[in-house]
Amino acid sequence: MCGIVGYVGDQPALQVVLDGLRRLEYRGYDSAGVAILTEGELRLAKKAGKLTNLEKALQDEPGRFDGGTGIGHTRWATHGGPTDRNAHPHVSSDGRIAVIHNGIIENFARLRATLEASGIEFASDTDTECVAHLLAFEFAVVGDLAEAMRRTCIQLEGAFTLLAVEAGQPGRVVGARRNSPLVVGRGKGENFLASDVSAFIAHTRDAIELGQDQVVTITADAIEITDFSGVPVTGRDFHVDWDLAAAEKGGYPWFMLKEIEEQPQAVADTLRGRLGDQGEILLDEVRLTDQDLRDVDKIFIVACGTAYHAGLVAKYAIEHWTRIPCEVELASEFRYRDPVLDRSTLVVAISQSGETMDTLMALRHAKDQKARVLAICNTNGSTIPRESDAVLYTHGGPEIAVASTKAFLTQVAACFLVGLHLAQVRGVKFADEVGAIVDQLQAMPGLIKRVLSTMDGVRELGRSLASQSTFIFLGRHVGYPIALEGALKLKELAYVHAEGFAAGELKHGPIALISEGTPVVAVVPSPAGRGFLHDKVVSNIQEVRARGAMTIVIAEEGDEAVVPYADHLIRVPRTPTLLAPLVTTVPLQVLAASIADARGHDVDQPRNLAKSVTVE
Repeated sequence: MCGIVGYVGDQPALQVVLDGLRRLEYRGYDSAGVAILTEGELRLAKKAGKLTNLEKALQDEPGRFDGGTGIGHTRWATHGGPTDRNAHPHVSSDGRIAVIHNGIIENFARLRATLEASGIEFASDTDTECVAHLLAFEFAVVGDLAEAMRRTCIQLEGAFTLLAVEAGQPGRVVGARRNSPLVVGRGKGENFLASDVSAFIAHTRDAIELGQDQVVTITADAIEITDFSGVPVTGRDFHVDWDLAAAEKGGYPWFMLKEIEEQPQAVADTLRGRLGDQGEILLDEVRLTDQDLRDVDKIFIVACGTAYHAGLVAKYAIEHWTRIPCEVELASEFRYRDPVLDRSTLVVAISQSGETMDTLMALRHAKDQKARVLAICNTNGSTIPRESDAVLYTHGGPEIAVASTKAFLTQVAACFLVGLHLAQVRGVKFADEVGAIVDQLQAMPGLIKRVLSTMDGVRELGRSLASQSTFIFLGRHVGYPIALEGALKLKELAYVHAEGFAAGELKHGPIALISEGTPVVAVVPSPAGRGFLHDKVVSNIQEVRARGAMTIVIAEEGDEAVVPYADHLIRVPRTPTLLAPLVTTVPLQVLAASIADARGHDVDQPRNLAKSVTVE
């Protein structure tokens, strides 16, 4: 969850590290800190709150942090509150080793008790400080930081990425990873370590993917990788195909607004090149045979948060196109309920980062049960795709804002492609049928762009609703997951109570929430594609309006039946029913961002949230 950066080279390490942390602040912003090796000394600065607090503190000490070796950290608190004393880096008791950490050390209580019994006094409430003291103990024995890291890692349980520097070894940063992301940036006369390539994309696009349970040492001219037992290994080289400009705001006041506007291109990029010469759907990496897919008799989709809502949308399309039973599960609950899995089960794991810990653990449980796993992911070379049997990358580009927008639409589009691929391989749909649906999909970026061009009224509506404290979202069929997603966006960004309901459940309890002026957002299905569902949703709108609700209706162009019952009407283009979420989601994103902005909140970095949840 936290952001980490390490650097060795001729540039001022402090500036390189701070620039990297700025691009990683979406991963954690409870506190920030740096450790720079300067003139044989280890010099630290750390502050609670956002990165700007640390930068202001550093302005008071010009020249003190000169040097070409350093590490930096932005924190999302797990053990210990977001205070100065709990901010990273943490330092060994002799003051010579500094450590930063992403993840959770699950056996820290036992380690801490042992260390305290040996006379070590702790300066923080964190699990990370245990690592600093253990490293110092091992370093005193072996005199080499990489070997000390290896010896320390085998004592640790849980998920972790670690970076460390030692005062007497300038020009060297050592890192380690288990169940948590760490990538190497390969430069010329300089090298980088980070939890995300965006941290060093301004300097190099050449990167190395580390495997599980590996330790890496970088100097200005060399990169050495071993496993935890010390055996040399080779990482996987890859090239980042987007540049720094893709991770900058581009004139928008918020990254989220930029990313909402990027959705037509992002969906187009997800779909690009997916239809082969024979009309077949092409995935990125497939280590499953067509027979493996024909043998599938049940599908589980596992995901968290917004990705879970993408899975709920996918369920309607996949079952309709393949006739295979499909269940959608919260990844955090999946393995704990002991699901029935076997070699005929396909598990689809959806994760924007590819490092979501709950989803990764669900994936591993599925693999243990011999199920096949297909990943939908935006991050090349991340853990979830690497451990899956097949991969479809969304190619959506970097998403910096914590609240997911373009990742959601690209995940929905990718799920549609997976459903079509399964239908074709299993002989349920022929190539021309798949091609016709792909043509409809390829028209969607243009329709999304049309929606975006009409959002001024939604922004004005959002500003007018800023004082409201409760919102209800309703939908049926594929509109139900969109109601859930709309409510989630509003909760994340505006910090107001918002609930999404299946519209048919309204009379089974939720209608009691309606009082005079309560905003109710209704996602109305097409009268052409699902006429009976359309009429039922219109009836639900009438029911809440009769009880004083303020109705905000999302309906397709030409649907006049909703007009008498809509206090505010938001039009979207006519689309095939299953594909409608690609347009109906967009107004809800804009509405949530507008309400949050009007309430004075940070749209990109909502409180208590981080972009990538890499701990359970």
